[in-house]
Amino acid sequence: MGSIFLVTHPWLPNSPKEIKREILKAIGIKNIEELFSDIPESARFRGDWNSLEIGLKRPLSEIEVRRYVEKLLSKNKVFTSPPPFLGGGAWPHYVPTVVKYIMSRAEFYTAYTPYQPEMSQGLMQALFEYQSMIADLLEMEVVNSSMYDWASAVAEAFLMSVRVQKGKNKILVPSTMNPFHKSVVKTYTLPKDIKVEEVKYDKETGLMDLEDLQEKLSKRDVAAVYIENPSFLGFIEENAKAIGEISHEYDALFIMGVDPISLGVLEAPGKLGADIAVGEGQPLGLGLNFGGPYLGIFATRWDLRLVRQMPGRIIGLTTTVDGKERGFAMILQTREQHIRREKATSNICTNEMLCALGAAVYMALLGKHGFKKLGRLIMYRSHYAAKKLNEIEGIKAPVFKSEIFKEFTVDFSSAGVKYPEVHEKLLERNIHGGLYIKEWFPELGEVALFCVTELHSKEDIDLLVSSINEILKSK
Repeated sequence: MGSIFLVTHPWLPNSPKEIKREILKAIGIKNIEELFSDIPESARFRGDWNSLEIGLKRPLSEIEVRRYVEKLLSKNKVFTSPPPFLGGGAWPHYVPTVVKYIMSRAEFYTAYTPYQPEMSQGLMQALFEYQSMIADLLEMEVVNSSMYDWASAVAEAFLMSVRVQKGKNKILVPSTMNPFHKSVVKTYTLPKDIKVEEVKYDKETGLMDLEDLQEKLSKRDVAAVYIENPSFLGFIEENAKAIGEISHEYDALFIMGVDPISLGVLEAPGKLGADIAVGEGQPLGLGLNFGGPYLGIFATRWDLRLVRQMPGRIIGLTTTVDGKERGFAMILQTREQHIRREKATSNICTNEMLCALGAAVYMALLGKHGFKKLGRLIMYRSHYAAKKLNEIEGIKAPVFKSEIFKEFTVDFSSAGVKYPEVHEKLLERNIHGGLYIKEWFPELGEVALFCVTELHSKEDIDLLVSSINEILKSK
């Protein structure tokens, strides 16, 4: 019908009456009003298209679009030297080039859920390898592949615990729990009438108060106890094993949330008695990516009650009928698209496959000894940073007496300054400081959470320390 020669609106290619007429005829309605009958009149635009305040009010060529976008992007500050000292659940880590290369191969980044196993053997093998390596790292028997991020993984773990522990609808969490994860948990649990209750922490060490834990467990209405190790505030939960034993004594499941990078130097959840382990796969070669996509880790010990209630899917290894060849298949897929909605354990609608692939490549590159070396390096550098900051007059770092890994709290209360003022001055020097946490932990005072990883050299740390020292002296 020669529609390309019709007069069209620059942003609405189907605007000519002739094209509209053909579309309406094809879908079987008489006029455009009938198509949009469910849209309130108050929400409809009745004016002249040319009066719309959209974009730059005219079509742009590709060159113009590129220049315009680059102009906008030039306003961003990129922190590479030094890298940001910001953590709080997403951390700056080195991403090996080979990880990026493999993830960018078209056969991986264009693939979605492997519904047809006979067509997706390579992809499914990659996911199987991811599950196997995470199982080794966590020392847990069953791993899915995978969840959106740590926040959704821990929320799903809470829902799962209540399903397994019939008649119990309470979950105990540390008062120091990641506030961002806590917010997501509330969104998941509120409609299910699940109570999330906080356990007190020791003011000197930050560790979970075992007496308060036992008191809350004594009511025997608790489905599960959750801890983070390392905690959101950076300290290592040294009582992790004891917390698990106490939880089991009162017939509650024990859930551990972990940073996988820490497992090169810390005990694995499986060894500490965890029934369910969750965590964030972002440090495993995924980068910060402006906040996502990330990778939620989810694992359980071998208990059919737990495995049958796992969210997401599991890739398994099998053989052909004659046993001569091996093959991979989805052996568990309890999402609502595959079975009746009321029987589904989760409505998670993707598996972060590409991120799981990247994590598998990263773990294969690093290996067992690489994890140990990386963990030690991060511990050395974070301890060095805390020690140097603590030497500045008016600053206490870390706030708690417990050991730290990667992140630590820095108290500016005695320096006679509010931390946001220091942060602004650091930004002026192209240094991104820590996360101001007073909103969630007002009892701690003017405290910020700083992060140090393998990306932060001694020179980077010394620059941060000297800059803060100068800022405080200039006040």
